[in-house]
Amino acid sequence: MTWSIIAKDPETGAFGVAVTTKFFAVGALCPHGAARIGALATQALVNPLYGTDGIRLLAEGRSAHEIVTMLTAGDPGRETRQLHVIDREGRTAAHTGKDCIDWCGHLSDEGVSVAGNMLAGPAVIEATLDTYKRRMDLPFADRLLAALDAGQAEGGDKRGKQSAALKIWRDEPYPVLDLRVDDHPEPLDELRRLYGVAHERFLAFMDAMATRANPGGITDRSWIDQRAREYQARLGKSLSSS
Repeated sequence: MTWSIIAKDPETGAFGVAVTTKFFAVGALCPHGAARIGALATQALVNPLYGTDGIRLLAEGRSAHEIVTMLTAGDPGRETRQLHVIDREGRTAAHTGKDCIDWCGHLSDEGVSVAGNMLAGPAVIEATLDTYKRRMDLPFADRLLAALDAGQAEGGDKRGKQSAALKIWRDEPYPVLDLRVDDHPEPLDELRRLYGVAHERFLAFMDAMATRANPGGITDRSWIDQRAREYQARLGKSLSSS
């Protein structure tokens, strides 16, 4: 099941994972990441320990290649798994087991990796990667969503649609964006709707949250109100250019 894109934003250094599938609650098990160290997606016959152990190895400074090698070497079920990882330097590595269901495979470029299985064909991940690379004019989250939309237009998961998720980590231990659609006939449309709702107040509040550098955060409500207006204006521009 599933195809996903993982990336490091060259402008902000943020890490993100966007994923969709014909399976319930893909956001509960597949996307993993942490600020400043990297991200990964575990899919096909998911091994959740890849997420737990992969984040620990990223925190130790291991490369993406080392992590994929280490995680799959210790897993007797590795040929039924798919895994891709991006490390703090933006290096990527991936594993698609020989027993994953066709079409399956992975592609990567500088700072980005796309992988999928049970897909309509290779065009799904090709379009996902190509769109991400071409739309560097978009904010990071919009770029990830546009990439998934492009893959869906090429047929996506050959079984259909059900769930989707988007997670982004910037500088702090918590994600700045964590959106999930667990069960919906058009999960990518619903994910975009939720992303739009986040622009109303949520993203502004996240910018005001306590940080390591500013433990008190920003408590000036007029600042938050202005920030919310800026996000709403940015969303309008993004929609008009997409």
